[in-house]
Amino acid sequence: MSLLVNASALIRANLEEVARGRKAHSVVIGSFTAEQFAMLNQLKAAAQLPELESPEIVFIGSHVYQSRVQRDGYTIDDVILQIQHAMAVSAKVQSTVRMTALKSTARRKDGYGNEVLDEAVFELTQRKPRAELYSVIPKGDRVLPKNVRSVA
Repeated sequence: MSLLVNASALIRANLEEVARGRKAHSVVIGSFTAEQFAMLNQLKAAAQLPELESPEIVFIGSHVYQSRVQRDGYTIDDVILQIQHAMAVSAKVQSTVRMTALKSTARRKDGYGNEVLDEAVFELTQRKPRAELYSVIPKGDRVLPKNVRSVA
């Protein structure tokens, strides 16, 4: 797997730090697989952009916390699952002019009535030479947790 064995604990610690209103520090949570890294750099070269120098991935979590937990109502456990699925070895590199991402290849039941494909979005310039896991998006989450909880 492209995530470190202790990645879940590192992700949780950073998200809890952000939840307390504190600044979380950058932590290494894993690496792109050799195939993902090669594809990512191939796409960057084709777009005449500088290639990524290291396959390591770092995580801070403030954007993930604000968008998934505060805005959408997901729990930290939900977010960790989203990241695990989006960064699976089988995940495929997706690149557009606006973003670079890994997208899961297997649908996952999210516990809120949706079947989603998780997508990890990376920031590739701020934390050089490594990529930062900037966001995670459960694509297909038509029913958000905040809406499920408000109905119950």
